[in-house]
Amino acid sequence: MARIDDLLVEAVRSAGPKPPDGAPQKIKNPWVNKISNTLAVAIAEELRQRGMTEVRPASPGELGISGAERRLAGGIGAKRVDVSWSTEESGLIFACSVKTIMYRDGKSGAFQKNLTNRRGDLLVEAVTLHRRFPYAVLSGFLFMDHQAATDDTPRRKSTFVNAFPRLRLFTRRPDPSGREEQYERLYLLLVDPNPFQPGVTCYEVNDPGTPVNLSDAFDDIVTLIAERNFDLYEAPGDGKIRRT
Repeated sequence: MARIDDLLVEAVRSAGPKPPDGAPQKIKNPWVNKISNTLAVAIAEELRQRGMTEVRPASPGELGISGAERRLAGGIGAKRVDVSWSTEESGLIFACSVKTIMYRDGKSGAFQKNLTNRRGDLLVEAVTLHRRFPYAVLSGFLFMDHQAATDDTPRRKSTFVNAFPRLRLFTRRPDPSGREEQYERLYLLLVDPNPFQPGVTCYEVNDPGTPVNLSDAFDDIVTLIAERNFDLYEAPGDGKIRRT
C-alpha cells in the first residue's frame, strides 16, 4: 500500500473497536470524534510529507490532537477547519473537510438520514471558506461505514449509491471564479472499522464506478495547489510541492 493508505488504515485501527449500533450516544459519540480526529491527523501527515510543512493539525508529538484544528475567518463567519495549510503571505492555501457517517439511524436502520446533514455541513463549509479565500483549494473527504453500501431495501437504494447523485454537483470546481459551494475535489470513502483488519476504499463523488487510488488523489491535489499558486510554488511531478 502507498503511504496514505497505511496512514488511514492506522488511523482507523487507532480509534479502537467501534461501539455497537445499540450503544448509547455517550459511548458512540466519543468514538466518532476520535476516528474523525485520527483521520484528519493522518491526512495532515500525508500533506506534510508532500512539502506542506505548516499543515495543521500537527502530529500528536508536536501539538497533540486536542486543539490542533485551525480556526479561520470565513466569508459568512469564522470556521474551524479539520485540515488546513495557511501561510502569512498567502493566507489559506488549502483546506480539507473530514466528515463521517459511521452509524445507522435508529428508526430506519439505514445510514441515509445522516447523509443530508453531512451534505449540508460540507456545503456551508465550502461557501464560508471560498467566499473569503476564492483561490484556496478545498477538498472534502466523507467517510462512511462500509455497511452503507449494503443498507438497501426493495424500495430504496443503498446510502452509498444514493450519495453520488446528491454530491456529484459539488466537486471539480474549475477555477477561483467557480461556484463557492463546490469543492475542487470531493471524495466518498467506505471504511471497514474492524480494528484487526481495517480498510478504506475511495471514490470521487462524480464517478461511483471507479475506485480512486488515494496516492493519485493526493498527487492531483498537490498539482491543483501549485496551479493556483504558481508564483510561489511548483509541483515537479513527484507528488510533492516546492517553493519556486
